[in-house]
Amino acid sequence: MTDDGQIHRFRIEIPQADLDDLKARLTATRWPDQPHGVGWDYGMPLGYLRDLAEYWRTGYDWRAHERQLNEFPQFTTTIQGQRVHFMHVRSPEPNAVPLIMTHGWPGSIVEFTQVIGPLTNPRAYGGDPADAFHLVLPSIPGYGFSGPTLEPGWDVRRVALAWDELMTRLGYERYGAQGGDWGSSISRELGVSVPEHIIGVHLNMLLSQGASDQPDLTDVERGRLDRMRQFRNTGMGYGAIQSTRPQTLAYALTDSPAGQLAWIVEKFREWTDGDLPDDAVDRDQMLTNVTLYWLTGTAGSSARLYFEAARSGVWGPPAPSTAPTGVAVFPYEIAPPIRRFAEMSNNIVHWSEFDRGGHFAAMEEPDLLVADVRQFFRQLR
Repeated sequence: MTDDGQIHRFRIEIPQADLDDLKARLTATRWPDQPHGVGWDYGMPLGYLRDLAEYWRTGYDWRAHERQLNEFPQFTTTIQGQRVHFMHVRSPEPNAVPLIMTHGWPGSIVEFTQVIGPLTNPRAYGGDPADAFHLVLPSIPGYGFSGPTLEPGWDVRRVALAWDELMTRLGYERYGAQGGDWGSSISRELGVSVPEHIIGVHLNMLLSQGASDQPDLTDVERGRLDRMRQFRNTGMGYGAIQSTRPQTLAYALTDSPAGQLAWIVEKFREWTDGDLPDDAVDRDQMLTNVTLYWLTGTAGSSARLYFEAARSGVWGPPAPSTAPTGVAVFPYEIAPPIRRFAEMSNNIVHWSEFDRGGHFAAMEEPDLLVADVRQFFRQLR
């Protein structure tokens, strides 16, 4: 692919043969055994996954959700030789602020479907039209309809610079950035790498960099550091594999829809505010997200971002950011951040703490996220 700067219209049109193949593979799933009475202790429970897979096979309607996604304007362009797919939803309000929102793993643009309307057209949702945004919602290279990455080196900084190029092509010289998970790292990197273009950065995930042995820790701070320690000890297996052997993992997840389903949905249970994944998020929205990974065959290429990040040292001490930064803290996040540690390397000008919600904020608590994004950028317009 060549970078000709052109932007092309895009519409999701999955061949029926691909949907028939998905159903056939689900029908022919070879299920493993499971010890009695272990619940979620060993990972995804057999009974829950079988029920969910059967609903995916017989009850879930991809075409209905494909139509819903196609209601949003979508495009593709080529940046640094890589195809980039994105939604671009302009506000009817002339003074709307450009905002690029970035998903993470195991998410996708599907995460944002409930916040697009309120953010672009607040007037229609009972909000103040002065809070409107022009939204750009890209699929990270290697994810979804951006397709697989074609060469090594697509780490967080490279994605951030591609986003800056994308915003320039769309005519946005100054803009805001928002994200969680990898979207948090990419959005923050925009503030580090191209601060002259960034109005502000809003994050709904920010990992704390602080010492757990400090004598003056509050009970809340100690609890958050303990949660991070527990996650590193028992919840990082997926990350270790994706950071070191993404290609080996890809064979299983690209061949087995039940395997892809288990790999993703487990995180919707562990990282959300609910006893079961579909207590926290809408079941069909969650399955649309999983189906997007399956139909685009991007299990392996999405995992490569972990490999590239590990090689580039993104999990080391963060580079200082001077960009005005807002943080929305949801209690069931992987590890809710600690403000005084966050302030060591970020220009924190806004900090909100909520009593519900988790990692997938735009899916779990869209109203809270929308209100917080509006509040943060209100001071920066």
